[in-house]
Parts: sequence; structure tokens; C-alpha cells
Amino acid sequence: MSTNDTSVHLAIDLGGSSGRVIAGFLRQGRLELEQVHRFANDAVRIQNSTQWGLAQLWQEILTGLRTASDQYSNIASVGVDSWGVDYILLDEQDLFAGPARTYRDARTVGILEKSFEIVPREEIFAATGVQFMVINSLHQLVAARLADETSLRIADGFLMIGDCFHWLLTGKRSIEVTNASTTQLLDPRTKTWSDDLIERFGLPRHIFIDPIEPGATLGPVQPSVASVTGLDGVPVVVPATHDTASAVLAVPVDDFAPEKPTWCYISSGTWSLMGCELAEPRINSLCSELNFTNEGGVDGSTRLLKNIGGLWVFQQIRKSLERRGTPPSWDDMVNAAKSAEPFALLLNPDDPSLIAPDDMMTAIEELAERTGQQPPANEAILFRAALEGLALRYRVCLEMLESLVENRIDTIHIVGGGSLNHLLCQMTADACNRTVIAGPVEATAIGNVLMQMIGTRSLDSVKAARVLVRDSFDTQQYEPQNPDAWTEPARRFAEL
Repeated sequence: MSTNDTSVHLAIDLGGSSGRVIAGFLRQGRLELEQVHRFANDAVRIQNSTQWGLAQLWQEILTGLRTASDQYSNIASVGVDSWGVDYILLDEQDLFAGPARTYRDARTVGILEKSFEIVPREEIFAATGVQFMVINSLHQLVAARLADETSLRIADGFLMIGDCFHWLLTGKRSIEVTNASTTQLLDPRTKTWSDDLIERFGLPRHIFIDPIEPGATLGPVQPSVASVTGLDGVPVVVPATHDTASAVLAVPVDDFAPEKPTWCYISSGTWSLMGCELAEPRINSLCSELNFTNEGGVDGSTRLLKNIGGLWVFQQIRKSLERRGTPPSWDDMVNAAKSAEPFALLLNPDDPSLIAPDDMMTAIEELAERTGQQPPANEAILFRAALEGLALRYRVCLEMLESLVENRIDTIHIVGGGSLNHLLCQMTADACNRTVIAGPVEATAIGNVLMQMIGTRSLDSVKAARVLVRDSFDTQQYEPQNPDAWTEPARRFAEL
């Protein structure tokens, strides 16, 4: 539509492989989204590092905002969400101090052991409540310090990726709390930086400014941006900048941060993030043992969750086939998986060998040999194994989650792109023996828009936002059909 009488909120949604500028607005009491501009986000190898192309992303964002400005007459706000853990450093002249390395950069190989030599694992978890992964910002920063990277020596500011683009939009530096909580440097109880960890790891304290909450208004886009985009005077309203925090806001449920949760979420995409929304963090020995994380959510809530390898293996199998010739479509892969032999190959999506292999199919063949399994006889078995392994991993994590929240979880909400994979959703219902509700697909962008609406007082609460989601977007329900068939594969999976 060329004009619009209702307020339009622009969500800049940045993912690890693509980005979008999406317009959200109310029409006849329902929230609607329109994609304004979509663009690729491809990491690039430069010398011996893997980096994000921030300048190219910024140019694409400006193009999307210009298009939106031409298309909509009443733009009320704009906000950015992105993936977690990655960051950029600014120097004292307000310029990039160095490149934005990706979380798959090889500099963090073996870094956890080096981090634990500086501060013991137990003390890091007690301070932050965050699960241990080499990709966490803390360990990226430790790698930078140990390598004496110039960017860290001259750094005057630390920004997460979403914060970086808010800075480019407004000229103001800010750190939003949900994404800051993925760094493994934030105290989840106080929502402030752990000065003790920062000091003990030898990081410059002055680069970490106080975090702000979702819904805050940073001010209007700066003149240099307004002149290019036409968004003169449009405020930047900070959403939950971590994409999962935005996605969880868009889960269509009737409550918020319950004391005894009966539902959990899976934000399903390249990564899967499976967890519960709680009022307070759970930082105890069991949480540490199970390697769950306490990340910030909207309105002071906690996302108790585990990162899972997600659809990465499935996607990278297609990449491998692409290098070998013409790849199948996603639908062809799912249809082939449906007819393949069940449980012919068991794959743990979190196996270290599958995190960043040069070729996924080769890595899977080597993994099969290493675990005493027959190599996949055909591509269909590969496709099915990637989905079955993910559903089995969900089963394991569900058991862990129930022990942590001390309650039975009856319903699993799958949001994000993975909610469109009907086979995976049914596998999840069967493997976990739980009801699965799939959708909305565009949960991250929806959550981004909702928080802008809360920040501009168009909505008065998270509960009101979730009612709007439920009334605006269709979902699909899956019931367990053959859960007993998963018992023996789950036993074998546990032995991998």
C-alpha cells in the first residue's frame, strides 16, 4: 500500500544469513507485516579471520528505510534486532576500531580452557548464569586480549550488533540488556556488568556503558540518516535487540513469566533456542551442570534456555550439495526425508565436528564412522537424520528444562522459520510426547514491532501484545502420533 493512516513501525531484523526491513501496523484491529526490503548477510573471509560486512549491511538498511519512507506516510518508529554474542569496538573518534568478527571465527578454538585458567568455570557461571560456548562475547574478548589485538587496545566503546546499528541511526551509543546478557559478562540479577569478571579478565572497563531496557527511546534518527532516508524526526525505539528475546515476546500465550511454567518455546532457525520464560534467573548447581543459560527478556524477565545446533546441519547439507551440483529445494529435502528409513543414522546437532565443517556431508560421513554407524546410503537418509537428531535433542532438553523449573511442560511453542517445517514439528511432538503449537513464523520481526508499540504507548503491556499476536496470526497444532517409536532411538542417541 502506498499510504497508511495508522502508525507504521519499522523493524530492522538482522539474521546470520539475511536481513530485512519490515513494516508493522494495525489494520482492523489485527497486526500486519509487510516486507519492505530483504538482503543477504554473508560473512567474508579476510586474511585469517571471518568477518561481517557491516558497511554493506548499513547500505542495505538505508536502502530499505528509504523505500519504506517512500511507501508509508506515517512512520512512528524504527528499531533493530540481531543475533547475539558478536560485537564491534569503537575508538575515541567514534569510528570502528577494528572488524566485526563472526562467532564462527577460528580465533576462539580452544579458548574456554584458557578462560578457565584465568577465572574458574564455576565462578564465571555464578556471576553470570550463562551457558558456556566458545562463541560467547567474553571468550571472543579473551581471545582478542591474548592475541593483543589493536582494536581492543584502542577501544573506547563496546556495542553489540543491534546496538551498532542504533548508533549508526542516531549517533548515540547504547547497550540493550537482552543482547548484553548473551556476552557472559552481565549479572542477570542486577542487569549490570560484572566488574569483577571484567577486571579479572583484563578487559577495559570504560568501554562497557550501562545497559538500557527494551522500549527505551534513543531519540530521532540523526540528520545524515534523515537526509538519505527521508525519516526526518522519526524516533529510534529500542526493541529487545536479541532476536530470540523479540521472538519470545511474540509467543501466543495468555501469561507472562509464570512461576510454574507449563509451556516452553523453541525459537527455530539456524540455531534453536529452547527454554522457559521466568520472572527470576535460576542460577544453581543443576543449571550449571546442565549448561543452561539465564538471558534477559522483556520487562525484566529471564529466558532460561539452551542453545541447540538448530537447522544448521540441514541447511549445510544443502550447501554441500550445491557445491556438488544443483541442490534440491527445501521442500524436496523435506519430502525425501518423509519417505526415508527412520533412525537409519543418528546425528547430534551439537556435535563439535558439525559446528563449522568445511563440508557438512563429509563431516557427517566421518561422524558416522567415528560413532560406529553405517554411512548414509542416500541423501534422503541424510535429510531425515538432520531433522530426527534435532527432535531427539529437543527431547533431551525438555527433560532438563522440566527438572530446572520443577514442573511438567505440556505445550511446546515453535516460532520462527522452523515452524514451517511440518515434518520437524511432527517429529518434535512425537519425540517429546507433547503438544506442539507452530507459529507465528515471523516471530522476531513481530516481537520487534510489538516492543516499539509498547515503547510508543500504542500497547500497554506484554500481555496485551500477546493477545494481539494470538488474534492476528494463525498457528498449527501437532499432537503426538507415535511417541513409542522414539524410545529406543532416544536411548541410542544418549549414548552418542
